[in-house]
Amino acid sequence: MARRNPHFQPDQPHHTADGFRNVAAPFEVKSLADVLRWRWNARAEGLPKPPQAPIPQVPPDLAWLHANATAGAAMVPAVTWVGHATVLAQLGGLNVLTDPIFAERASPVSFVGPRREQPPGLSLAQLPHIDVVMVSHNHYDHLCAPSVRALAAQAGGPPRFVVPLGLKAWFAKLGIHTVDELDWWQSVMVDSACGRQSEVMLVPAQHWSARGIADRMATLWGGFAMFAPDCHLFFAGDTAYSREFAALKARFAERQQAGGFDIALLPIGAYEPRWFMAPQHVNVEEALRIHHDLGAQRSLGVHWGTFALTDEPLDEPPRELQRLRAAQNVSDDAVFVLPIGGTRVLPPRRG
Repeated sequence: MARRNPHFQPDQPHHTADGFRNVAAPFEVKSLADVLRWRWNARAEGLPKPPQAPIPQVPPDLAWLHANATAGAAMVPAVTWVGHATVLAQLGGLNVLTDPIFAERASPVSFVGPRREQPPGLSLAQLPHIDVVMVSHNHYDHLCAPSVRALAAQAGGPPRFVVPLGLKAWFAKLGIHTVDELDWWQSVMVDSACGRQSEVMLVPAQHWSARGIADRMATLWGGFAMFAPDCHLFFAGDTAYSREFAALKARFAERQQAGGFDIALLPIGAYEPRWFMAPQHVNVEEALRIHHDLGAQRSLGVHWGTFALTDEPLDEPPRELQRLRAAQNVSDDAVFVLPIGGTRVLPPRRG
């Protein structure tokens, strides 16, 4: 029986009768033959090469993070890199987690698949109470069943999981029902305990979805724009470069009169070889283009250093970022990386 998309709306160009598609640029999921060609070439060339230096890690400042987590209206906007695309963002009186994966492997099974090369910057037990979890798509390095089960069982009650269309049913099978399911450009309002209200919106990304061989493109993917009174945050999830990012700046110009997103979380790793990865993952140069397209005040480079998913060394992305910043006269503060476990405090938004 043919698969049917229960969310299909014929007037939405990214909807299809049996799933979803990208519309900003041509896209075709790579074939098994392409995958085998890539893996054969990588093995023949001994890729990825080992890192030149250890991935930077620091002990998290747990006392400060937990004090900030419960500070209410006095919370200071901050981002802490847990690893890969998992970031703890504190803004608007809320503790927000992006694409949580705390497992040892990005895989459907525990004994094979990409292994975590560095431990999480914060363990699940060390996290403050999480209010919101933003899930960009269903790939195993971005959506981990044991991790979301643990978050749903946290003391004080489960977070709100904000997810793209089609994923609510997956969460329901895990017994998790505090889920808001969004299409591109849809949003939900989230209230903090201190009375502040923030908007979380799903925005387009150039990527794809699958958790098996028979469900490609069956669920939607995307990035997130979060508008809190003290901080506007953008989370790209996984994406290739497209014209959508300049369009985002134009779309939000009126509400961002104080000047663009205060912080953007942008992927800078998992980009080689380009013939295979360019339709789905940006490289560092393209991440810098997204930073400029968005007009972001600051951007944090994520999605590197944790899982060896592609052909570049785990430590190459920040070296490439340093080179390109110098070549383009971009300040170290404008686009930066953190050590795993590191925190960057952000100036509160004015106006």
